[in-house]
Amino acid sequence: MIRYAVENDLELLSRYDRHICEAELRDCIKTKRILMMFQDDRLIGWLRFNLFWDNIPFMNMLYFLEDYRRKGYGSRLVRFWEKEMLKSSYKMVLVSTRSDEQAQFFYRKIGYTDCGSLLLPGEPLEIILLKNLGQR
Repeated sequence: MIRYAVENDLELLSRYDRHICEAELRDCIKTKRILMMFQDDRLIGWLRFNLFWDNIPFMNMLYFLEDYRRKGYGSRLVRFWEKEMLKSSYKMVLVSTRSDEQAQFFYRKIGYTDCGSLLLPGEPLEIILLKNLGQR
């Protein structure tokens, strides 16, 4: 089952998503910017997004618990998110991943294409990928 996070999910998400502070996590829940995936009523992963330039959905995090990786759940959750974004009249979505991570290959496999990069001091290259939703 996939659904948007609700206020009651804050404690559960706080246990796993330590990349943002609780206030920001609460705001993401309130603005419906977290999708959660469950199997047998157990959280197995989530997708958190925001808006780049205030008008392009940008996936900030796609995360699955260890036992649920490489089993197709990521593709399902991303496809669900893309459909939700298309229903909300967005024509493209963005994501980024570090050049030293395997995620870049996953995103390319599901239709994302490289569209830019960012290089911060002392960090690996951040690859920015785009998927055009209007061409389905």
